[in-house]
Amino acid sequence: MDHRIQKRSKRSRWSKRRENLLFFIRSIRWRLLILLPVLILVAIPTFYFGTHSGQRVLPAVTNFFYNLSGPPPAATPTPLPPFPSTLPQMGSLLYTVQAGDSCDEILAVQMRMSDASTIFTDVKPNTIQALNATIGHDCHALQPGIVVALSPQYPLIAIGGQVLKVAATTPQQVLPTPLINVSHQQQLGADCSGSCLLTVRIAPGVQIHLTVQTTLPVRVGSWVWAQAQLARKSIKVFDTYPYANPLASLNGMSLRACDLQVDNTHDDHSLSCDQLMPNTIDDDRGAWLFGVTGASSLDHWKYPLHMAAGTRVLLWLTSNANGDLRFNHGNPIFRYDDTTHVYVRV
Repeated sequence: MDHRIQKRSKRSRWSKRRENLLFFIRSIRWRLLILLPVLILVAIPTFYFGTHSGQRVLPAVTNFFYNLSGPPPAATPTPLPPFPSTLPQMGSLLYTVQAGDSCDEILAVQMRMSDASTIFTDVKPNTIQALNATIGHDCHALQPGIVVALSPQYPLIAIGGQVLKVAATTPQQVLPTPLINVSHQQQLGADCSGSCLLTVRIAPGVQIHLTVQTTLPVRVGSWVWAQAQLARKSIKVFDTYPYANPLASLNGMSLRACDLQVDNTHDDHSLSCDQLMPNTIDDDRGAWLFGVTGASSLDHWKYPLHMAAGTRVLLWLTSNANGDLRFNHGNPIFRYDDTTHVYVRV
């Protein structure tokens, strides 16, 4: 009896479940027919709106983060300074030999050339011959009263000028993703981090070739300020010959830059002048610099010279612990005499 009741109860439950399932299957058809049009009406505008919004928002967000991790802002061009009316003049100064003087001592004391005895040595006779030709006398036959010409070793020159051409050894490569709209400003300027050769106009009709290495973007039309190592006279089997050719013209000369500024931005990470080999800046604790006073030249470095604009000068710059060159009160300063064509002490 109990077994029959349990059996009927089970049949009843299965019957009810079957009825519920059939009812759900019948009801879902018309509900689905009602729901599908509603979903389509909502989905199409939502998809259209989301697609167009994403095309605007996603590139903007991506470009925002790209700019955050991108290169520093480009230098803002400043109004170009006027070209100087006078250019630096390479030359020498005169010294009268005193009793007991030797060439090494004269160079070490008068020109602050600590390595004179190493650069000019009897072990290499050709170096002594080159020195004799430079000073105008035989170093082994110096007599008191003889006047010798002394030239600055590994001299620098202060220049400013307008960039006419940029030849980059490692051209800048802008590689945006399809979503990033790289601004026009980012595509301007050459990447000179590996070095560039600039053609620079430093005066009307006078151009130089300046090798620079900088992380700043350099553009045609930019104004650059630099202290640069002058091209030295080529002497056979004497690669470290320290003197420039006083008769050489600046026009067309190739120079290597240090202490570089592009437009109104100074490159604090550019090569220091003691990195332009060969030189004796660290041993000498300074360097000689040719320049011209005035707003278009040495005034840019704010040296306290207090001389008439357009004066061609030769300065001794002192090297500090960081390798930076500074003109200090009391440093030797010479001006070029147009009559005698030598530098005289101020």
